[in-house]
Amino acid sequence: KKFRNSQQQKMADRTSVAMFKVTVVLMAVAATTSAMTVFPKPLKQQDTGETFFIDRTNFRFETASKVSKVTNLLNAAYERYTTLCLGNFKASSKYSSAAQASLISSVQVTVTDDTTDLSLETDETYDLTITAPAITLSATTVYGAIRGMETLSQLIYQGVEVNGTNIHDSPRYNFRATMIDTSRHFYPVTVIKQHLDAMAYSKFNVLHWHIVDSVSYPYQSTKFPEMSKQGAYSPSHIYSRDDIDSIVNYAMQRGIRVIPEFDTPGHVQQGYAALNPPILTPCYNTTSNQPDGTTGPLDPTINATYDFLRAFMAEIKEVFPDKFVHVGGDEVSPECWASNPNIQKFVKEHPTIQSFGDLEQYYELQLLNILKEQNSSYICWQEIFDNGVKILPDTVVDVWKGGNWQEEMSNVTGAGYHAILSAPFYLNYISYGEDWPKYYLVEPSNFTGGADADKKGLVGGIEVCMWSEFVDASNFIPRIWPRASAVAERGWSAADVRDEDDARNRLHELRCKLIARGIPAEPIANGGSPTELNNHHFCDIEWTPKYQEP
Repeated sequence: KKFRNSQQQKMADRTSVAMFKVTVVLMAVAATTSAMTVFPKPLKQQDTGETFFIDRTNFRFETASKVSKVTNLLNAAYERYTTLCLGNFKASSKYSSAAQASLISSVQVTVTDDTTDLSLETDETYDLTITAPAITLSATTVYGAIRGMETLSQLIYQGVEVNGTNIHDSPRYNFRATMIDTSRHFYPVTVIKQHLDAMAYSKFNVLHWHIVDSVSYPYQSTKFPEMSKQGAYSPSHIYSRDDIDSIVNYAMQRGIRVIPEFDTPGHVQQGYAALNPPILTPCYNTTSNQPDGTTGPLDPTINATYDFLRAFMAEIKEVFPDKFVHVGGDEVSPECWASNPNIQKFVKEHPTIQSFGDLEQYYELQLLNILKEQNSSYICWQEIFDNGVKILPDTVVDVWKGGNWQEEMSNVTGAGYHAILSAPFYLNYISYGEDWPKYYLVEPSNFTGGADADKKGLVGGIEVCMWSEFVDASNFIPRIWPRASAVAERGWSAADVRDEDDARNRLHELRCKLIARGIPAEPIANGGSPTELNNHHFCDIEWTPKYQEP
């Protein structure tokens, strides 16, 4: 009798578990692709064959190590990822006795290094073991732990169910960036923070902020407030110190560096026109030899230019805590310099300056020496390297020109400099149809000497660029996401992760997760084709815009 009762109880428990699983499945429309996937793909991932359930009532993150300096960062991450793991799903909190044995109530987090610094050397490695009653997450740094929390959040289905999994993960490249352009069109702070969240969900770790350009100057300087007063589109189209502090702190909590770009000596007009003494080059009519009323690049021949740069770069170092600043250096047109009689005279008086390319090199040397004095490092567009400027050993060269980026990568790394690749990843160019595979299949080390440069760490990483000639807050997020995630996997995952069909399924699942998290990511596949994604072109939660009827 006892035996029969025991057997009956086991059957009842198994029935309860089965009923529970059916309930979980019925909570959403059935999907043909697994929601328990990760993007970018981890370095090593092994499923144990077990299924566990989340105790939604008691689920929590707990710190299992003493790391007082990163407590605030961890607690903020715990709050975010508790919400992301549980989601906005309705699920029963009542479980059978058999299901109780498979309940997960906590994530035990161990961090061994107290550092909060973010740099090219930041360790983002983590180990994740999913089992009951507690998941374990171990990392050297808080930022590695945050990457592990993101992976876990993607593996939990509908806030209830998760497969037993062992993961060891670390990024291929330490520089995985997106570039935003807030000069041509202005992005409100809220949209930048929304983008930072999407970056964290795809494990990007650098925001390259092209904050100003010749057409507008939204940066509100404390030392030179006249620049944004004259150069911003309007008084509401500015980034104040409080705005920037808020963005930098928001990014840091997600393990993202913010590197500003102030492009000179070209790409200057608005904002700089307000400075007194003036430092823009007056352009001359070559027939009348009189000023024509326009200006060109910064004047590299006057002391006032370098006085401004020294004071301004000191302010930037204070406002943006990252050691690096992007100095631009691209697309400097020589025509205005060539027309100016004062610059012509300066060139004649300096025999070492044989061309206007030499004059640009003269300018860049002064700027880079100023940064060196201030203990700042710099990233530059490839022209500074191409023009033979003597740059510091830790300079990062941004390879952006299309055509033959492989040759440029070979030249830069061959000279011993770190290179980041953005040339194939200009996502502001759009086309009708599925375009993410062309970004996904790019191999950053596919150039002469690339394998050796990769081993030496000279292929520093990748960068997605979104120039904003035709992009603003209304279309920025859906245009870049989830297309940027395809590049994120190229920057995070191993070089041999290249299965396009596997990536398509996982990218679709990520897109659905982004929508559930408030990121209006666009579809990645042809909804009119029943052969793509097994005709599963929808998400359980679809994007619903907020609209106020008149």
